[in-house]
Amino acid sequence: MLETCSQMFIQTETTPNPATLKFLPGRAVMEGSTADFRVPPAPGVSPLAARLFAVEGVDGVFLGTDFITVTKADGRDWQVVKPIILAAIMEHYTSGEPAVVAATGDNAEAEGADSDVVAQIKELLETRVRPAVAQDGGDIVFRKYEEGIVYLRMQGSCSGCPSSAATLKVGIENMLKHFIPEIREVRPVE
Repeated sequence: MLETCSQMFIQTETTPNPATLKFLPGRAVMEGSTADFRVPPAPGVSPLAARLFAVEGVDGVFLGTDFITVTKADGRDWQVVKPIILAAIMEHYTSGEPAVVAATGDNAEAEGADSDVVAQIKELLETRVRPAVAQDGGDIVFRKYEEGIVYLRMQGSCSGCPSSAATLKVGIENMLKHFIPEIREVRPVE
């Protein structure tokens, strides 16, 4: 659905998670990274997320490269909340402020050389998994690999999505096991 806000057109898309909507402002949101806010950010961290959390009924904000995923509180109606969210997004873009001022650390990974297995996991996630997950308004972040177990964090619409457990077990785990025999299991982490 295409929403018109003054001179800005913001497209909205449903996601597999009925509590989230994906907003596409037609402009860059984040450069080369993502940010996941499950609570309002500290002052100065993200002007965009702060504006969205100021909307009554917003429970989560995920910022992708070219989209914004908003999670609403239980009992809130999208018909009531969505127009206010659209106005907040437009207000943000007309302000000229960046989406994020300070790094949130959500995508921080351990520094140093990766083992061959970890490097393969990251490559598969980057090339095969993240693009598909981003289409649904979310992201997946590698956390660690330990004793044959891959730990991943689901973000955006994928966090709390009814189908996220199946996505991890059936989709991602099977794909990783196929390409990397050392992997025994994939587990979600918060």
